[in-house]
Amino acid sequence: MVLQHFGLRHAPLGKDGDDLWDDGALVQLSERFQWLLRSPGVGLLTGEPGVGKTAALRHLTAPLNPHRYKVMYQSETDFGRVDIYRSLARDLGVEPCYRRAQLWRDIKDRVHDLAENQQVTPVWIIDEAQNLPPDFFRDFPAFLNFAFDSRNLITAWLVGHPHLAQTLERVPYAALASRIQVRLRLQPVLERERFTALVQYALKSAGCQHTLIADSGMELLRQASKGLPRQAGNILLTAMRLAVPKGLNHLPDEILRQAIEELR
Repeated sequence: MVLQHFGLRHAPLGKDGDDLWDDGALVQLSERFQWLLRSPGVGLLTGEPGVGKTAALRHLTAPLNPHRYKVMYQSETDFGRVDIYRSLARDLGVEPCYRRAQLWRDIKDRVHDLAENQQVTPVWIIDEAQNLPPDFFRDFPAFLNFAFDSRNLITAWLVGHPHLAQTLERVPYAALASRIQVRLRLQPVLERERFTALVQYALKSAGCQHTLIADSGMELLRQASKGLPRQAGNILLTAMRLAVPKGLNHLPDEILRQAIEELR
C-alpha cells in the first residue's frame, strides 16, 4: 500500500533492492574478495551495524559460478562452537556428528573432496562474528589446517562490528589473527554529496519518478542516519507511512522529523 502510493517497486535502501550503489568505495572490497577466491584464506570485514557489510558480500557472491564456488552464509553465531560447525556440516551436505573430533574430520574430508575432486572452493561467510564464542576463535586456526598446514582449501569471511577487529588482536587469538589475509572496514556515507547520491540512486532504483525529498530534508536524513544506509532506509519508510494518510506524494521536512522522532 505504502510503496504503491509512491510508485515504488520496493523500499529504498531496503533488502529487496538488487542494485548496490557504489561510487568506488567498494572497489577495494571487490578486489580483496577476488584475491581470496583465487587464493583461499581468511578475510575480516567490519563496520557499524547498517553500513552495508552483508549487502556488499551478497552482491559479490551473487554472480559466482556454483560449479566453482560453494557459498555458505551463517548469521546465527550466538551458539557454542560445535553448533556452528554442525551448521557448516549441513551446508556442506554432511550429516553432523555430535563428537567434535569426528565432526571436524567429516567436514574436512568433505572440503578436501570438493577442492581435489570437484575443483570447488567453499566460501564460508560468518556474519555477526562478534558474537562467536571465544573457543571458536581459539580453535578455528586448527580447523583450517589441511595437509600439515601446507594448503588453504576454504575461504572464510568473518563479518562483524568494529570491536571484532579489536577482539582478534588479543593474545589468545594470535594464531587466528596471523591467518587473516585481508582486513577491511566499511565506513558510513557521511559526506553530503555522497549521501545525496546514495539516496537518490536508491530512490531511482526503487522506481521513484519524482523528487521525494527537498535538499533540507536530505540533510535531516543524513544527520539522523549518521550516514548508515539501513537507518536512512528505515527513516524513509517510516516517513512514507506517515505521509500516506495525509495524501502526500512527497516527504516534507516535518514528516521526516516525525519519522526520526518515532525511531529514536
